[in-house]
Amino acid sequence: MTQLFQIQKTNYQIFIILSCQAEGVDYMDFLDQIKQFAKRVETLKDSIQTEEATKTSIILPFFSMLGYDVFNPLEFVPEFVADVGIKKGEKVDYAIIKDNEPMVLIEVKATNKNLERHDSQLFRYFGTTKAKFAILTNGIIYRFYTDIDERNKMDKEPFLEFNILKIKDGHIQELKKFKKDLFDINTLLDTAGLLKYEKQFKSLFAQQLQEPTDDFVKIFISSVYSGQKNQSVLDRFRPILKKSLNDYINETLNEKIMLALENSDIPKEESTDDTAYTKSAVSDDELEAFFIVKTILRDSVDMEDLYYKKTESYFAVLYQNNVRKWICRFVFSDAQKTLFLPQENKRQTDKYIIQNITDIMDYKNNIIAILSRYLPDNIQKSQPYRVCILPRPIRQKRSKPNKYLRSFT
Repeated sequence: MTQLFQIQKTNYQIFIILSCQAEGVDYMDFLDQIKQFAKRVETLKDSIQTEEATKTSIILPFFSMLGYDVFNPLEFVPEFVADVGIKKGEKVDYAIIKDNEPMVLIEVKATNKNLERHDSQLFRYFGTTKAKFAILTNGIIYRFYTDIDERNKMDKEPFLEFNILKIKDGHIQELKKFKKDLFDINTLLDTAGLLKYEKQFKSLFAQQLQEPTDDFVKIFISSVYSGQKNQSVLDRFRPILKKSLNDYINETLNEKIMLALENSDIPKEESTDDTAYTKSAVSDDELEAFFIVKTILRDSVDMEDLYYKKTESYFAVLYQNNVRKWICRFVFSDAQKTLFLPQENKRQTDKYIIQNITDIMDYKNNIIAILSRYLPDNIQKSQPYRVCILPRPIRQKRSKPNKYLRSFT
């Protein structure tokens, strides 16, 4: 860290930064584990034909990845007894134990089995224990259940379902909450409720996009059509609404894709903290660029308000040490030197290839204009006083002499 760029960090601030970094690293490690596990399942799935092979090859490694000791019967119990009514000796494949009570029941089927017909068995087991969660899986598809609709009675629909071979980031975030060191009943129950209704809303919305119902059509035409809303009117507006909604979604997606393509070569911001800090050594070219920008802005702002931020991917000049108020960015390599200037919305960036560091002066007006966006309208840098001699006013002849004025030559 150079003297030009000084930051005061308290022990508390350092602790927060380290905690956030540790959490990010932990998630990335878990994400990598999931990806490696998915590759393993992809490799093994065609060679696994039985339920027992699914358990040993996929299920045990899966829960071991979540941090459970699958060989400790006090924590992970195989063949857990869940007697149902007069039936004794009914067993569920596995149970996760906490405080000597089953918290999660796990029913496993072979990888080549469809899960649709096997949830009733788990449904019976759920009501006879104190478990709050149940998992039905064939090693590829995972379905998570709880008792949101009726206490101590397993819901008919899972609140979370994913295919391990096509798992999404959102599913990984929710699965992470089932890790042993993060397992919390209240948190998981709250999450289950949200996920269940989100899933239902998404399903309902998907249905309406395909074939809007009368009630759905009425919601929209009530704001644009004042006439009588009979069945013929609803049928007339139905295809119009369907096309409008789908067109809007497609246009929004296309805009995001185009924006992503436009910004694909823009260096990404690595921190949203108001305080910037250097991560690697600053080169002589970068320091020279920084001083050139300061020279450009010397009459527009106090020099003490200009800072720089060096990251692994770019070198930025900041106003008031705020990464949200970046004035320009540089990427210097052996092949070329590139200047990036933010557009007014900050979502897009203008890219310029420069041959020499001094070419930055060619963009003087652009850099000054960018800085002006961050300056309050009523606050401008004070300018030094200027002293000049005003011309003497022309003496005019008087029509009548004034006796009160002394004559002079």
